[in-house]
This record gives sequence, C-alpha cells and structure tokens, in this order.
Amino acid sequence: MIGQPQRAALFGGMATAATLSERIRANPLSAAALAVALAAALTLAGAWFFELVIGLEPCPLCLDQRVPYYIAVPLGLALARLASAPARAHYARIGLALLGIVMLVGAGYGVYHAGVEWGFWQGPTACAGTTATPGDILSQLKTTTRVVSCSEAPWRFLGLSLAGYNVLIAGALAALSFWAAFAQPRST
Repeated sequence: MIGQPQRAALFGGMATAATLSERIRANPLSAAALAVALAAALTLAGAWFFELVIGLEPCPLCLDQRVPYYIAVPLGLALARLASAPARAHYARIGLALLGIVMLVGAGYGVYHAGVEWGFWQGPTACAGTTATPGDILSQLKTTTRVVSCSEAPWRFLGLSLAGYNVLIAGALAALSFWAAFAQPRST
C-alpha cells in the first residue's frame, strides 16, 4: 500500500481533490478570481478557434465583445494574487466587483449583438458590409475591404449564436465575480 509521502512523490506533488477543495475553501476570493481568469482565457481560445480553425470571420461587434475578456484574464490573475494576502482581501473584493462590472459590459455587448442578429434593432454602420468611398472605381477595388455583417449569425447551436453564448458566459462570470466580492467572509 502506498503512503502519503510515496503518493506525493509518485504524482509529482499534484494536489489531490481534497487538497484542492481545502485550498478553495481557504481562499474563495483567490479561487473565484482564478476561475474567472481561466474561463475568460478559454472563451478567448474558443473565439480564436472559430476564427482561425473553422474560418468564421468575426464582425466588428464580435471583436468588441472580446475586449472584456482581454481585460478579465490579467485582472483576474492579479486579483488572485492580491487575494492571497488576507490583509489585502478588501482590495480584492473591490477588484472582483470591478471585474463583475467588466463582465456585465461583456454581457451587454452580447445582448446588443444578438439583438442585431435577430433584427430587434439596427447595428452600427461599421457592420454594414463593404466600405467604400465615392471616387475612382479602380482605386476602390484595390482598397475596399470586406467587413463581415453583424446582422448575420454564421453559426448557431441550440438556437443561440456565438453572441448569445457570450451573454451566458459573461453573465455567469459577472455573477461569480459579484458573488465573491459581496459574499460574507468566512470566520475561522
């Protein structure tokens, strides 16, 4: 039978489920911040997968929806580090509330974009398709770039577009951030 020291040596010091659970309970602020950072990084990886591997070109609103995630990854990591010191837990809570606001903005972008896709309201003029200015036709052909329309969802799963999934993901990350920021500290 393998004892605890041998098990730690065998698995290279990897944390067991009980140890991980104990760490999360010991510092839920840090765990929440790390969870938001990890989920934001995975969401960005998913967006890049759809863009670079599957070939779905993002529209301007799709690119705008990524900005809160670009903010959430380093901010979540910094807050996890800040929360690791009990004396700075108050600042970590403030930071998690700000992180929640950032993710609410991300969810708002998703609601707006999904509404444009469903035709509930007009999208920005930057999402109209090709952009060209009046003038010489030949020079326009050389310089005109195709802008992907924000009103067309190129992919849907279970009736939701990627903008709809952004609402769910960003909303869940905002809820986690707010829960961690406003939950009562555990007394030890």
